[in-house]
Formats: sequence, structure tokens, C-alpha cells
Amino acid sequence: MERPSVDDYFGDWKTREALAQEMLPIMGKLENEKGVQIYLYGRTLNNRSVANIMKSHRRVRDVARNELSEFESSLVLKSLAKLDLCPAQIDLGKLTVHYMEALEKDPEVDLDALVAEELSHLVGVNYKPIEKPTDVILYGFGRIGRLVTRLLLETTGNGQLMRLRAIVVRKAGDGDLEKRVNLLRNDTVHGTFSGTVRVEEENNRIIANGNVIEIIYADSPDSIDYTQYGIDDALVIDNTGIWRDEESLGQHLKSKGVSKVMLTAPGKGTLKNIVFGINDNTITPDDKIISAASCTTNAIAPVLKLINDKYGIVHGHVETVHAYTNDQNLIDNFHKADRRGRSAPLNMVLTETGAAKAVSKAVPELEGKLTGNAVRVPVANVSIAILNLTLLTKSSVEEINEYLRNFALHSPLQNQIGYTESPDAVSSDFIGSREACTVDATATKVNGKNMILYLWYDNEYGYSAQVVRMVNMMAGVKFLTYPENVTMAY
Repeated sequence: MERPSVDDYFGDWKTREALAQEMLPIMGKLENEKGVQIYLYGRTLNNRSVANIMKSHRRVRDVARNELSEFESSLVLKSLAKLDLCPAQIDLGKLTVHYMEALEKDPEVDLDALVAEELSHLVGVNYKPIEKPTDVILYGFGRIGRLVTRLLLETTGNGQLMRLRAIVVRKAGDGDLEKRVNLLRNDTVHGTFSGTVRVEEENNRIIANGNVIEIIYADSPDSIDYTQYGIDDALVIDNTGIWRDEESLGQHLKSKGVSKVMLTAPGKGTLKNIVFGINDNTITPDDKIISAASCTTNAIAPVLKLINDKYGIVHGHVETVHAYTNDQNLIDNFHKADRRGRSAPLNMVLTETGAAKAVSKAVPELEGKLTGNAVRVPVANVSIAILNLTLLTKSSVEEINEYLRNFALHSPLQNQIGYTESPDAVSSDFIGSREACTVDATATKVNGKNMILYLWYDNEYGYSAQVVRMVNMMAGVKFLTYPENVTMAY
């Protein structure tokens, strides 16, 4: 498709829009027929709208500081679609930039040959990301449970990886099933569910985007026979927060059909607290129960590790300005915890956070170096962590920001760390963000060895995305990728 003149902004936009529309069926066919997932600098393009695809290109131009556009990426996508690819995750953005760099050196470069060479490790290969599909069970269906449901349904693909098979809850009375489904369909913060949900009251199940999900009513984790629903060797995601140590969570393993358990809250006792991308390499085949830590621990651990690796952290303080949660009261009323009984939407509520201490479980070298506190504020979602650190070596604002920007774009931590230079960024801008955190570069302060970083994070969606990444790992899902050995986003 011919590129409009430089001054024809509207024509340029309409042409790029048309190119993005052309990309949709190609990506759909690649995913459905070959199990190939397409990304743009770590962010998925599958099941995205035309506008979202265009915004993803804009984000790369702004942050990566290149001229990537749909004019180039659509050509590369058509080229790779010609290949006999195995199931894989391909970063179209990085492949396209490689083509653009080659084009600058040689205007006659053969696109098909270049793409075939770059993706040669994915062509004609008999490879499966997982030996057999894994059954997933959600135990609990609150804020995190419903968002994890959305993400799991989005990543079902052709059904050969993981499938959400059941949701376990306590029955809350008449109309229970319909009310729970309505909470899945419509969310005040995150908008409507992307897909369709049908209720089968007579069978106690829902059909969501073609996935049959059993709704099981139970009062305890150890009393369910999942095999009678055709579920076996399943991974349970416990998002109730009721059971937090290895012994109590072990009740799940007593139910027939369960093989592993993940807790979506900080674990207690000897339970491993895992931040995906940081210490997930400590999981062994013998680990049947793990914790995905907390939203704040997931947000701060990646950046703290990077800063400590390069500059060394002597000591520091983490202050979290956190959205209020369901644990607080809407109006003043009794609460067993200090201050949390005061009205959440009307007050800033000083409270404690264990995230600073919990970080040392993911980054042991920070043991005893951090303190932490939190202020709950009257916003429904998105929080910010303020890292006030004393370093071993001096730095500068420019050096710190560039260091973190490169990791956000070009490292295995690209899904854990986002980066923005927007001078007008506010909390609502990060609703739906799938990175564990986003560095606000314009707010960075450095004075010699003293540094302050501001990290935005969607404490609901960003954390849920980390949980799903962990679920994939525990289920044994491992894609071949381009670039190689880089985990993509969910």
C-alpha cells in the first residue's frame, strides 16, 4: 500500500488504519492454525482492536525512539505468515526494526529471505509448548479471580495450552450464578468483558468464549472430586486469601484431580513467594504449592533488583500510595486493623505493607536493607510505589532512566517493567497495564548516591498478568520465541 505524502496526516492515518485491519485476520489465522502469537515489543497484538494495534505502534515510537509503523510491520507480518512456523511467540516489532536497519544499509534487501533467516529456528520444527493441555481451577471469584479469568480466556488460543475448567465458590443465595457472571461481564474499573458469556443454570456452568466452565459450590478446599467433572492433574489458583501457608493450602491437594496450587497473596511460613521474572528460577519440580507474592512486591522487586545489581543499595524506604481495597470500610465502622475502619473513599489511610520486607524473599541480597509503609487513598485502582534509596555509587537522572528504559524494551524483564516519559501521567493512565510496574521517568530524582524512583502499577490487572505468567510456567508452557529466550506478555 502506497504511503501518503508527508503532509497528508489524515491520509497517513487512514492508510495505517487499513494496514492494521489487514493484519488482524493474518494474526488470527497464525494463532488458530499454527499456534503462533504476535507481539510488539513484548505486548500482545492478538485479540486486539485496530486502534489498540495502532496505539501499540505509537508507544514503541515514543519509548524506543524509532520510526516503526504499520507500513513496515504489515509487510513483515505477511512475510512471516508464508513460513511453516511451529507454535511460537514472535515479537513483530523487534523483527520489523531489524528489517528497517537492514534496509538502511541495503535498499535492495530481500524481505522474505531476511525474515526466513531470522526465524529459521522456528521453521519446520516439530515442537509443542506443552505435552498436554493443563486444566486450571479458580478457587474464589473476587477481584483478582475475575481478572485472572479474563486473562486465561484471552490466552486459551486454540485450546492446546491451558483451559479454565472450573470456578469454586460458596453459594451466596438465590441468583448466585447470574450475579457472579454479571460481575465478570461488567467491571466498573476495567470495563466490559471482551467476549460472550452464557449461563446454564440447570447445569451449574457458564460458557465463556466457547469455554465450558463448571461452577462448583463448596465450603472447604479438600472436599471436591474434580474428576467427576472430567478435570484431572489440575492447577488450582486460590485467590480467596483465607489460607496462606503450605499446610492449609495443602488441603487442595486432598481433592481428587488436583496436582498443584498457587496462592494469589503473600505466603506465610516456609511457602515460596515468587515474583515472576525475578526468582521463578527457584521453583523446582517438587514444588506443589507456591505464592505469587503481593501486587506491591511484584511491582518493586524487578526495579530494586536492577538498581542493586548495577549501583548497590545500602538502604532504602518504600512508600506505597495504594488504591483502597475491599478489606477497608466504605463508611466508618469497626475493623480489627488500625485505621482501616475509617471510610476508604473519604480518607487517606496510613497503614502497613509487608512488601518491603517480602522483597528479600525474591531478592535475598536486600535482606534487612529496606523499610516500608503504605497510604491507602481514595482511588479504586492503580497505585504508586516511591523508592527512596541510598546507593553505593553515584549516578544521575539521565543514567538511571536510560538504564531502566533499556531493560523495559530489550530484556527478559520487558513484561515486568514499563517506562513512560509523559509529563502529564496520572494514575488512571495505567488502568489495564500488564507490566508489573511502569517507571515514571520524569519524576526520577538523583542527588549523588541518593535516588528516588516512582513506579506506577495497576495493583489489580498488572498483578493478575503476573499470576497468569506464573500459571503458564507452573503448567510447563514454554514457547520458542523471537528474539530467543525472551518471555512475552499475557
